[in-house]
Amino acid sequence: MGAADLVARTGLLNCLVRELAQRVDAGTLLLPASGVLIRVAPGRWPSAPELRTAGGWLPLDLEGLIAVAERELTAGTGVVNTTLGGEIRDSRDVVAALLTARAAASPADDPYLRSEQALLAGHRYHPAAKTRGGGAPRDWLPYAPEAYASFPLRLLGVRDDLLAGEGDTAAVDALWGGRAPQGYRVLPAHPWQLELMGAHPGLRDGRLIDLGVTAERAWATSSVRTVYLPEADLSLKFSLDVRITNDIRRLWRRDLRWLAPVDEVVAKAFAEAPAGAAVLADSGYRTARLGGEDAYEAYAVLVREGFGTAGARPLLSAGLSEGFNGSPLEGLADPERALEWWRSYVEQVVPPVLHAFFQHGVVLECHLQNVLVAMDADGLPVRAVFRDHEGVKLLTQRHAELLASMGPDVPTPGVDAGYGWDRLVYCLVTNHLLEIAGAVAEQCPASGRLLWPTAREVFSRYADHPEVRDLLAAPTVPAKTNLLLRWTGADGADSTYTPLPNPLRAD
Repeated sequence: MGAADLVARTGLLNCLVRELAQRVDAGTLLLPASGVLIRVAPGRWPSAPELRTAGGWLPLDLEGLIAVAERELTAGTGVVNTTLGGEIRDSRDVVAALLTARAAASPADDPYLRSEQALLAGHRYHPAAKTRGGGAPRDWLPYAPEAYASFPLRLLGVRDDLLAGEGDTAAVDALWGGRAPQGYRVLPAHPWQLELMGAHPGLRDGRLIDLGVTAERAWATSSVRTVYLPEADLSLKFSLDVRITNDIRRLWRRDLRWLAPVDEVVAKAFAEAPAGAAVLADSGYRTARLGGEDAYEAYAVLVREGFGTAGARPLLSAGLSEGFNGSPLEGLADPERALEWWRSYVEQVVPPVLHAFFQHGVVLECHLQNVLVAMDADGLPVRAVFRDHEGVKLLTQRHAELLASMGPDVPTPGVDAGYGWDRLVYCLVTNHLLEIAGAVAEQCPASGRLLWPTAREVFSRYADHPEVRDLLAAPTVPAKTNLLLRWTGADGADSTYTPLPNPLRAD
């Protein structure tokens, strides 16, 4: 459990330091609500926590750190939470099982798939990033990207008159349409989701039929519920009734109804985006109309277009942050080379995001798991690819007519400009660029002081917008409070922020 405990402690400690602690001196932190003092070792992420006691500094193992966190959170919020500690332990146990499974498996030959399956630690600023809902490893390991999983999908036949959905899902029929008998349409399903749901009555009365499994193997990607089929160059995103980080991972109908309108707006933004930037369209979804909202969401599958054949297949930014065999960051020890790589990376990622916001009122959810970056033959970033429209927000000031088009009682992806900008800065700067900069500096410590002045130059090109001017002068940037959100039982889609020192500020 040693390595798994270390991963679990890192996540919880990151949250404590970021969300709750006040700095006393270089290594000592005060947890103000409980009055507890802890100290941590410096590094990319704080480590080796110790608790101040009457007898001196006491090292904290995971259980000790959980106790310290629970005491501070209870005192600070007035909320008693009896479940988060279990989620943290489950996350630790999941990592332990993943480490064992990885030792007996081989990673994919494809660097893209290796980058998708590299996230052993997952979200580094979440207290229980790897929880799998408390299930036994035998239930989820066959589908775990961190265990290098690939597997056949299950195919269902849905009676023609009960097939539902929107958009273009012809790729599903092109692959497996011939498997469905007359009067039925094919519906691919994630085998883990089917196991979680159990047998539906529709399988007994003929509304659904089991068509067996695919010949093709689907590769689990970083989100767990999205898979990639390399031969077809196609991604499929499923509902998965498991809490992963802050949310049960369903394709909620409130989001599915906005899939086509948001895709159209995003496509327009990227038609005019800086050269090289691309977006993977969520082209459509299908499901079964079996009575009620629950089945509609539970059986839904979303079709996402592939990378195409032009240029190098991109690598997942989250994988670059965590590291994997064959990463272009490996051996990046020369400061000049490290700075060149970082400049190229920022040049590819930042301009399309700011263009979409300022020119089209689109707030991309450009965090590490939603951005991929292609490299040239020398390993330098040359193209950014953005994906997953589910988290995209639209500025109400720019898209009022569209957002009102489904009626006043339908939840929308609309946000006001202030909230949208904060969300964008969190995703782009705090969640994304800070972690990539940390990975570069870890490989080449001598480059560390040069990275953020370089990034500032790229942002400065957009200083005709007051939001960017304010960002470059601001003392802080927003960081999402995942620990507090989980402790208080907030809705998975909620976001609250805490200030973090702004790396883009000139001083």
